[in-house]
Amino acid sequence: MFKIVTDSAADLPIEYLKEHDISCINLSYIVDGETYGHGKEIPSKEYYDMMRNGKMPTTSQVNPEEAKEHFAECVKENKEILCIAFSSGLSGTYNSMRIAAEEIMEEQPDCKIVVIDTLAASLGEGLLVHKAVVMRDAGKSLEEVAAWLNDRRLNMVHVFTVDDLFHLHRGGRVSKATAVVGTLAGIKPILHVDDEGHLIKIGTARGRKKSLQALVNCMEEKTKDYSEKNDVVFISHGDDLEAAEYVRDLIKERLGIEEFMINSIGPTIGAHSGPGTIALFFLGESR
Repeated sequence: MFKIVTDSAADLPIEYLKEHDISCINLSYIVDGETYGHGKEIPSKEYYDMMRNGKMPTTSQVNPEEAKEHFAECVKENKEILCIAFSSGLSGTYNSMRIAAEEIMEEQPDCKIVVIDTLAASLGEGLLVHKAVVMRDAGKSLEEVAAWLNDRRLNMVHVFTVDDLFHLHRGGRVSKATAVVGTLAGIKPILHVDDEGHLIKIGTARGRKKSLQALVNCMEEKTKDYSEKNDVVFISHGDDLEAAEYVRDLIKERLGIEEFMINSIGPTIGAHSGPGTIALFFLGESR
């Protein structure tokens, strides 16, 4: 059985990683000149409260040296590794992992490391990891699972809304004028991650509740003609569990799905999306 490796941008709970023997490479983040992310973390609520109070965290990608060190430890216990990585459209992390994997395989020809660019983020990446876990545990080979991931990654729909437009403005996703006018008018953007793994605005809703309903509307639309059933849906949130549960309950009511994973958006994604973000992930006809 091969080893699965991912990174902290997948936003999977630590308990899940431990339970399924998944190794995780941490991306670091900086707040007030202090670096976090490698055994030193800020609790999620505290992190988002800091952002609400004006702190602006910055993030950095995994570099090739960090990835190589991580892989070198993993191959001591398993010569076959499937690495499921953060979107190349949002970070250089995938490229660092690819470079590191090539170096390790050159030095140790008996190893096999396959690195997948998920073109996904947060629990969209996490849901692809989960699918890989299920297939690995069912006895599928590394090659079979890697082929499935490459084949289905553009069916992994990410749709989300943010509560505060200014964090998207800071990340260059919307203009300052849009942020100011939208905030005053209570306009909430609906965004997704496109086929290149970039964040793209696809619509707007007036008011928080309508923006959450718009996520479920989008899911209904994207899944109605899709042949593969969603047995589980993942939802991530920027310190707003109540809104995440509202979206979950709407999906249960309208689509009859019963299995969910809800988890916080971690510091890497959260630094750009901000407090109050709600993101929904599922398989659909297209992104």
